[in-house]
Amino acid sequence: VQLQASRGGLVQAGGSLRLSCAASGGTFGSGAAGWFRQAPGKEREFVAGIRWSSGFTLYADSVKGRFTIARDKAKNTVYLQMNSLGPEDTAVYYCATGGRAGATMATMADSAKYDYWGQGTQVTVSS
Repeated sequence: VQLQASRGGLVQAGGSLRLSCAASGGTFGSGAAGWFRQAPGKEREFVAGIRWSSGFTLYADSVKGRFTIARDKAKNTVYLQMNSLGPEDTAVYYCATGGRAGATMATMADSAKYDYWGQGTQVTVSS
């Protein structure tokens, strides 16, 4: 499975940005799709996940109420709508998918449970 994320960008604080991630050579179908991010000097962290079959979603506390993850099964694409962005959201964002990731909330937030990763896309929020 190859994952292709859309280009990120530069946005002012308080602004919005939507990322997309399309799968090819396979589907998201057996588990979950997730978004992670890594800021300079920090470890990669979970942002949001969605169980592909049911649509169940999970968010990190830091983005809850501001970010929304959604899926389009027909397009085999997962989206991350990011609103009320702040400088703390500046990071490289990665989409990922894995069959084991959708089992529980704990696995959905665990990067080790994801088997396929996109290339990463830079999101920069200016203050």
